[in-house]
Amino acid sequence: MLARLISWARALKRDVHAVYLASGDPRVPWYVKVLAVAVAGYALSPIDLIPDFIPVLGYLDDLIIVPFGIWLVVTLIPEEIMAHYRRIASEAISQPIGKNGAIAIIAIWILSAAVLAWIAWVHWN
Repeated sequence: MLARLISWARALKRDVHAVYLASGDPRVPWYVKVLAVAVAGYALSPIDLIPDFIPVLGYLDDLIIVPFGIWLVVTLIPEEIMAHYRRIASEAISQPIGKNGAIAIIAIWILSAAVLAWIAWVHWN
């Protein structure tokens, strides 16, 4: 059962990426593009409709809303287009992750902390 759950989670992650990629295809109707961007943005966003710190309800959006939205968009996108972007998303997932993005984010955090420390130092001295 755990293997099936892991497989389902990987397929869901692949489909989020595939839906995002398909939203830029000219063969996809405009209303599906809008829905695809909204669903992919919500799935990848750190902001939830129901905050995760609320017991039980906090994880319901992750367990129900996101999979339902992805399923809805996948059913609205023509099958051959979705199959094409699923292949692309699978290839992207299997490639090694670059470290440049992580380095940039860490550098931004360090720079932000240094600026805040400097502002605090100037303000209280």
